[in-house]
Amino acid sequence: MSDIVLSAGVRSNLLQLQKTAELISNTQTKLATGKRVNSALDNPINYFTAQGLTNRASDLGNLLDSMSSGISTIQAANNGITSITKLVQSAQALASQAMQTTDPTVRSGLAAQFDAIRGQIDQLAGDSSFNGINLLDANNSANLTVTLNESGSSSVTINAVDFTSTGLALNNSANNWATTADIGLASTDLSNALTSLRSQAQAFGSNLSTVQIRQDFTKAMINTLQSGADGLTLADSNEEGANLLALQTRQQLSTTALSLASQASQAVLKLFQ
Repeated sequence: MSDIVLSAGVRSNLLQLQKTAELISNTQTKLATGKRVNSALDNPINYFTAQGLTNRASDLGNLLDSMSSGISTIQAANNGITSITKLVQSAQALASQAMQTTDPTVRSGLAAQFDAIRGQIDQLAGDSSFNGINLLDANNSANLTVTLNESGSSSVTINAVDFTSTGLALNNSANNWATTADIGLASTDLSNALTSLRSQAQAFGSNLSTVQIRQDFTKAMINTLQSGADGLTLADSNEEGANLLALQTRQQLSTTALSLASQASQAVLKLFQ
């Protein structure tokens, strides 16, 4: 109020009390939030730098879900290859048995089992999907692309293959394996299919390893970014607690000093009593 005149001593002590109260409020905010930089007003450089680090960590965190889904898709395809490989090996055993007999009835029975295995290969290839993506049935799915960084400039694309019986060139048992030549053709097809399966398993394994390494790197990078942001903004609770105690003591002393400064005015009042 402009019409009230305060002495220099009272005004000085009042100003100190106001500053102390403001510092106490700021310190209490730091203790409550755990941060020494809560807005750009506290420290513009630290605030915006920390915000940038936090935003990048958030962007990378969103990629982790995509990476996890990609890893599961590759693993599903690899599981399918493992099972199809076992079926092909079982079919090879049937062809070997057929080679060891000349009984047309036995060969016909083994040929029927071979055709049944072909059907199971088709079923396995169709069932090896994850989240709508099937890397073993290129006719009914699409390639898988896993993005590895927040800008999208780094990615891994896994091409789908056709590992149905048709894609593996496993034809029906010709003439019910009536001749050794028919069985030999089937054996050749099975050997070629086994080679393709093993080669693709290695390719999937390499892709899986790449994505897993990038996933681990991304997790470590997110931790580094978050730690960096925290280092720029987090408050030391012990230090801020000590500051609060010191400020409260200063506030009490300032109140006492204000009381002493006002005693001069009170002495003048006594002259009129």
